[in-house]
Amino acid sequence: MKISLIVPCYNEELNLQKGTLDKIGNYTKDDQRFLEVLIVDDGSVDKTKKIIKKKYLPLFSKFKLIETSHQGKASAVITGIKEAKGEFIVFSDFDLATPIEEIEKLVKQAENYSIVIGSRNSQREGAPLVRKIMARGFIFIRNFLVGLGKIKDTQCGFKLFERKSALKIIKKLIVFNQKRKIKDSSVSAGFDLEFLFVAQKFGFKIKEVPVIWHHVETKNVNFLKDSFEALIDIIKIKLADIQGKYK
Repeated sequence: MKISLIVPCYNEELNLQKGTLDKIGNYTKDDQRFLEVLIVDDGSVDKTKKIIKKKYLPLFSKFKLIETSHQGKASAVITGIKEAKGEFIVFSDFDLATPIEEIEKLVKQAENYSIVIGSRNSQREGAPLVRKIMARGFIFIRNFLVGLGKIKDTQCGFKLFERKSALKIIKKLIVFNQKRKIKDSSVSAGFDLEFLFVAQKFGFKIKEVPVIWHHVETKNVNFLKDSFEALIDIIKIKLADIQGKYK
């Protein structure tokens, strides 16, 4: 198994200070399964890129920095998928709310499934009450408009894809196959949903695996703005499906 690990980032100085890249680097450097770690920068305007270039690229030989214009996390992940060389792709959020060691739970299922997704189920350890309420609201709206069957958690930022399957899926995306005008950060919550919606529609086998997850405070998440953005994206996905655009 050869794995490309994709880590999207945007203004991550605080997480760099917490040592998240050190944890990723130390975990992957001597593991022959990991072919590369693609850090896809979504147009950071702080010192994130400078720190990565100066400290981390010389320190960890598997690290590669890909610089893109600011289009949101979804665009960064899609860029990483297109650039990846591994047979399998793992996507992890930069803050490591799910510890990097949890990858082992995904890898165990990779032989039998095209897509393996980390799941918090209904748990949001340490998350503010408002976030828990909004998460339940998102799930209700998602199930009502687009379904996804037995999948409980589409939004956990910890997923494994078979590369050839992921490339086929991103070509079929409608809502997230276009450039977006982005201001500030954008978690692109609707991307995970459309990706899994398309994957399920075209018959790819998906496995949901419980993983450890801890709430991490970040300025890159704005609950109200991100929830409204996700709602609009869900409606767009539903309309595209009604119009038969996913055929």
